[in-house]
Amino acid sequence: MGKAADLSEFDRGQIVMPRRLGTSITETSRLVGCSRSAVVSIHAKWINDGDTSSRRQGVDRPRLVKEKGHRRLSRSPQNRRQSVAQLTAQYNAGTSASVSEHKVQRTLLDMGLCSRRPTRGPLLTKHHRQLRLQ
Repeated sequence: MGKAADLSEFDRGQIVMPRRLGTSITETSRLVGCSRSAVVSIHAKWINDGDTSSRRQGVDRPRLVKEKGHRRLSRSPQNRRQSVAQLTAQYNAGTSASVSEHKVQRTLLDMGLCSRRPTRGPLLTKHHRQLRLQ
């Protein structure tokens, strides 16, 4: 199981104030809607540091293709028949960080640009051709 999301500053304040007024840990946890251990740790942090802010950094790894890269990729498939390998080569020619073909393909799919083959209609039989000529 992963870690739960951090509580907002408002929720942290809602924990500190009732605890300062003498509310029990259980009542405070019911009021805020979090666990008792979260109430205890946030209140202890406020007592020790005088601050309840979270110093936890973002949990995702940094994106290789940022917003500017998304814009570049959305403009680049002007020729709709370009392959992912060609798009990757164009993208890597302009940036300092190289990106794999798989990353470019996933980014294009996230942006809603996906490849498809046109559906083929049923072929006409000799009987259909004769009827059409008449």
